[in-house]
Amino acid sequence: MTTERTWLPSSSHWGAFRAATDPDGTLHVEPHPADPAPSPLLGNLAGTVRHRTRVRRPAIRRGWLEGGPGPTGARGSEEFVEVSWDTALDLVAEQLERTRREHGNEAIFGGSYGWSSAGRFHHAQSQLHRFHNTIGGYTASRNNYSFGTSQVLLPHVIGSTDALLQHADSWQTIREHTDLVVAFGGLATKNLSIASGGITRHTGSAALRDLGTDVAVISPLADDVPPGSSWYPIAPGTDVALQLGLAHTLLTSGHHDQDFLERCCTGFDVFADYLLGERDGTAKSAEWAAGICGIDAADIRALAARMAAGRTLITVSWSLQRTEHGEQPVWAGLALAAMLGQIGLPGGGFGHGYGSMADIGDDAPVLRPPTLPLGRNPVSTFIPVARIADLLLNPGQQYDYDGQRLTYPEIRLVHWAGGNPFHHHQDLNRLRRAFGRPDTVVVQETHWTATARHADVVLPATVALEREDVGAGRRDSHLIAMHQVLDPIGEARDDYDILAGLARRLGVHEEFTEGRSPREWLVHMYEQWRSGLVAQGHDIPPFAEFWAAGDVRIPDVPRRAPLVAFRSDPQQNPLRTPSGRIELFSATIDSFGHPDCPGHPAWLPAQQRRGGPLHLIANQPSTRLHGQGDVGAVSQRAKVAGREPIRIHPQDAAARGISDGAVVRVFNHLGACLAGARVTEDVRPGVVVLATGAWFDPQPDPLRPGETLCAHGNPNVLTADVPSSRLSQGCAGQHAHVEVERYDGPVPALRSSEPPPLADS
Repeated sequence: MTTERTWLPSSSHWGAFRAATDPDGTLHVEPHPADPAPSPLLGNLAGTVRHRTRVRRPAIRRGWLEGGPGPTGARGSEEFVEVSWDTALDLVAEQLERTRREHGNEAIFGGSYGWSSAGRFHHAQSQLHRFHNTIGGYTASRNNYSFGTSQVLLPHVIGSTDALLQHADSWQTIREHTDLVVAFGGLATKNLSIASGGITRHTGSAALRDLGTDVAVISPLADDVPPGSSWYPIAPGTDVALQLGLAHTLLTSGHHDQDFLERCCTGFDVFADYLLGERDGTAKSAEWAAGICGIDAADIRALAARMAAGRTLITVSWSLQRTEHGEQPVWAGLALAAMLGQIGLPGGGFGHGYGSMADIGDDAPVLRPPTLPLGRNPVSTFIPVARIADLLLNPGQQYDYDGQRLTYPEIRLVHWAGGNPFHHHQDLNRLRRAFGRPDTVVVQETHWTATARHADVVLPATVALEREDVGAGRRDSHLIAMHQVLDPIGEARDDYDILAGLARRLGVHEEFTEGRSPREWLVHMYEQWRSGLVAQGHDIPPFAEFWAAGDVRIPDVPRRAPLVAFRSDPQQNPLRTPSGRIELFSATIDSFGHPDCPGHPAWLPAQQRRGGPLHLIANQPSTRLHGQGDVGAVSQRAKVAGREPIRIHPQDAAARGISDGAVVRVFNHLGACLAGARVTEDVRPGVVVLATGAWFDPQPDPLRPGETLCAHGNPNVLTADVPSSRLSQGCAGQHAHVEVERYDGPVPALRSSEPPPLADS
């Protein structure tokens, strides 16, 4: 007899879906019926939620449990002792109280960063920040790893990031109005599976296939190029040189829009002098650019002519600003678009992030989903998010950030939830040393990630399918009722329940919970969201109807194209810049005096060139979201000999005696890892590609006593922990220089796919 499955709705960062279980517990997942192009990443779910690496009970590192809090190099190497929830929460509450009393709330780092759940209530970072705000605050982090450099630059030069990220022209608008898209950094369809908070209808990949518009893609990687596009296989890290060569060509051929530059921009005269070489004696001509970027000068001039001949959209991927001097490709791309004079026209001007995230170019409404109120952080101290290792290693050290001179506080306790810095961060060997500095590290986690393994106290958290929530992205077509599908594994608890337990011990339970259960919070958040829309005349069902239906279509709201009003009348609709206009020269940035970020777009060669002859690109994976789902079926099928695949050109492979499928050692002055070779012409000669997200697995190198390597293939053992510039202090982990060699020794078994040694208390 066959039992009919009961399908329940849920959502994730890679799409809305329905899930059901068989009597034996087997999980089945199918995409939301409204999704025209479901993400293959849904295939990771079934193998992930019940994986053996799930954290099942509270666990405490033995050295901390027996010896007490304090700095140590043992984090990441000792066994854990499983304890009761009461014991774990009592110990964490005691250390929180001790840290506050002896060192102040500034000594607590609660700047937890990571994608966590797509749910709006059980969003781990939000829960953690709300909790710490109720107990006096914490040192926070600011911006993000994805486009943190742009988050600092763009307000200076165009007034905000919202016009480009929240209100980008849709693919439909581009189809109707654009003659040419010039995509610096490519248009990688793999990234169109993902949107922060979720996405119900994946429309981007289909839109790219049927765009009907000429597309010129500037990237060293063939898989960044949609079918039918023109490919300019640029040398990695040289996009700014090409942008300047194009700008010089427009200027000297008279194809720039002087009227737009005078009405809507400031500082073009300074930028033009730089292009012409009036100050440094070097004209940024097509010939000059060709010698740097590897694109023929005639092709550069021809591309400039194509750009000037019709409606052109210049777009820069987020990946290009995750490098040294990452401000420059964004600023130079904006300057190039300003010279064409089409900013504020439908389908023209400048875009940032097309091909980087599914909701950039989506045609769904821009409408804020329900959110959990966080309260106010009484502590003003913060760090740029990518400076976590500097924070822990260098208390008292001063650094520059956005025109300020700031000082790293001394952190005694780290409290992390819903994120994995051992995925996001660079130079993981340095990060390991940094995690040895605090007195106490507390991590709330679903799985035994590298971050959990480097903690003192690990508190097991539920995954989204083990609780109720509501889900939607910032530009989603539906709000999803995320029903509970599975019972929590082991003794796992919701982050809300964990923090409520700590709040009770610290005397702030009522303030943190406001007397509401998780379901009552969902109703409260939904009804607040609903009341605002009903007041605008929209018909939104009450919570009970929404929950029973499984989702509600988010109503259409009036759309506004980016910078249309500004273009029509810059005097009446100024930007939030000092001049009220687009700043091609920023007197503010120039006044900071940073040689790594001058007052106008400029070619600044990278300084971190040592490490090897091959240029490594550490891009986003196609088989998972960052590190999430790495133990799932889709991610595991892509492994080579159990390791993360590294793509290498046949010429480079032959010169090193490397065959397809071989295990190789990838190394530089910072560290080493093992990977599985994929020999392919989809990369330029001299370039290798090793995606991020393989779970960090540090082990002794059997061939090199005293040395450590990541046995799994995490490229962040190879990327330098340096900022994009002193202006933004953003992540610069996209590129590195490495050598690759055959690994002929015994290949270490992976430890990251198993839990660490565990003992009973």
